[in-house]
Amino acid sequence: MKGSELPETMAIRRNHSFILLLTLFLAAICQSNAFVVPTQPMSVGRRPVGIGADPSMRITPKQPLYPLSQLRKHSTTIHKRSRHNQQLHLALQEPVIQYLTSMFRCTGGVPFAQAFTINAVGISILQKPLSKMLTGAGLLNALILGTSLWQTLGWKGWSVCVAYLFLGVLVTKIRFSEKEKMGIAESRGGKRGPENLWGSAATGLACAICSRRGSSFLGIPSNLYILAYVASLATKLADTFASEIGKAFGKTTFLITTFQRVEPGTEGAVSAEGTAAAALGGFILSAYGWSLGMISAKGVAISTAAAFLATNAESLLGAILQDKEGLEWITNEVINFLNTLIGGGLAILGGKLFL
Repeated sequence: MKGSELPETMAIRRNHSFILLLTLFLAAICQSNAFVVPTQPMSVGRRPVGIGADPSMRITPKQPLYPLSQLRKHSTTIHKRSRHNQQLHLALQEPVIQYLTSMFRCTGGVPFAQAFTINAVGISILQKPLSKMLTGAGLLNALILGTSLWQTLGWKGWSVCVAYLFLGVLVTKIRFSEKEKMGIAESRGGKRGPENLWGSAATGLACAICSRRGSSFLGIPSNLYILAYVASLATKLADTFASEIGKAFGKTTFLITTFQRVEPGTEGAVSAEGTAAAALGGFILSAYGWSLGMISAKGVAISTAAAFLATNAESLLGAILQDKEGLEWITNEVINFLNTLIGGGLAILGGKLFL
């Protein structure tokens, strides 16, 4: 017998054993004449029917089994008990409903313990697939970020960040082996670490926190902070789409400052394919925010435009500041943070002008 067939065969044998035991159990019940349940009024000559009934046995009651007065009294008792059980059930159900309502509050303001619990449980359950997208330290920081976002914006705002993570990792895997051979693939197999996580989401978290500081914090309405939150993550997804699609499919790559042709993967390099992908990535996440009711239809246009402009600004900053003597501290993560900051700022400006 093959090794792969062994577990299946053992499972079949266990099922057969269970069925055999169940059959023997039912046979024993029938032999003991248990559970005799007459299905019609008993009278002289009637045979009892039901599970385990003895056909030869006759029931000849001389008087009703239950007088009418006792039946009424018994019925009243059952009714009282049923009503008591219903009240008890509702009393137990109410706190559970309140807890779940609080945990899945759409507008945020979720207690820390609940936000932490649901994120910790989710990461524990999905640890295996998540470990392919995040490093060990990345998972720990994702727990902190996820808890903070669930507290401030509820599950809707949290899910926008999760959508960015999944879509960003997915597009990074496109033609990954080819990009590795060219030396332009993301390090660690595309896994995100703490620096990637906070470089991408620090601006968004700041916007989420500000949106909870009142209807108008620092002169900016809370709805514009939420727009900036969506736009900042849309900006980062647009940048990821532009970079990964451009490296995978870009035919002609040129430097944004001089328009000279350069190798794919060069800091500040852009391509037609990558530029189109940037617009698509920004729109996808903005539209998702709209589908959740976080931003309006006009907000989608503002967020998409802000993401597209910020992504091109990021290419410009990369060409001017990165890999320059004395500016070694300006890493990809610093540029990513500035990128999302520009995207969020442009969204707030657009919201003030057009909303």
